[in-house]
Amino acid sequence: MNILMTGANGLVGTALVKTFTGEGYTIYRLTRAETPKARAGEPGVFDIPWTSSNGEIGGSVGSSSLHAPANVDAVINLAGAPIVGSRWTKGRKALLRSSRVDTTRGLVSAIAKMEKRPQVLISASAIGYYGNRGDELVTEKSTPGTDFLADLAKEWESEAVKAEKFGVRIVLLRFGIILAKEGGALPKMMMPFKYGLGGKLGSGRQWTSWIALQDVVAIIHGALRNESWKGPMNLVAPQPMRNSDFTKSLARAMHRPAIFAAPAFALRLAMGEMADTLLGGVRVAPQVLEQHGYRFLHANLDEALKAILG
Repeated sequence: MNILMTGANGLVGTALVKTFTGEGYTIYRLTRAETPKARAGEPGVFDIPWTSSNGEIGGSVGSSSLHAPANVDAVINLAGAPIVGSRWTKGRKALLRSSRVDTTRGLVSAIAKMEKRPQVLISASAIGYYGNRGDELVTEKSTPGTDFLADLAKEWESEAVKAEKFGVRIVLLRFGIILAKEGGALPKMMMPFKYGLGGKLGSGRQWTSWIALQDVVAIIHGALRNESWKGPMNLVAPQPMRNSDFTKSLARAMHRPAIFAAPAFALRLAMGEMADTLLGGVRVAPQVLEQHGYRFLHANLDEALKAILG
């Protein structure tokens, strides 16, 4: 199977490349950092230059001409600048939008130019689509929110769905918080606990909808193979946790106390609008995955953290 992938060097992309090449798939990473051949130690992986603004894939690097294969079976779109990390200035919001919406638009434009279209486009989104919903349990059928992240997710998804008119099956991955030792949110969450300073954020009553990286990889693998998997899909474990309970579980897994709390006003002072992503939360159910009969590898948080942290 030939797979085009954006965001292939991120947490999820790196895990997918390792898994898929192990099964004999060939991965073509779309990148602006052109490399004329497979990197050392990565058989079956090729970097292909592309211009996301117009969807042009391939080009020349030195004396080499690099192009995607004529037969692309699937496209996996994971591109997007990190949501958490920098204050949401006007410029930062523009980057968050362009790295998702504009890149996805360019990818669909690239698909439109292919003589033989891929069977499926698997495109990232986020549970931020639902906004802050308090204690409401939301599913893929729930209405979207109205804040910045919700508007961003809606626009992001709407660009991906445009590939349907080319006969491509669309799967929209609404990611929850992905737990992995290798990167993402978990190492940042662990930092204060390492120094005995961990604890809940704000009131601690906000919901944390999480999923283990191992399940993310298995679900995307399933989305490649199962033609009945289409549309939005919540990538979250079936047991969302309140922040206070989540931090207690993390403290147990790390054998550290969880006695401190980060006041809401302090988080907003330090992080601005971005703090709402930590203080709001959303309680999400993986209804579509359960309807497809997917069996989670890590459904319980304590067990998941034990497996992840070893």
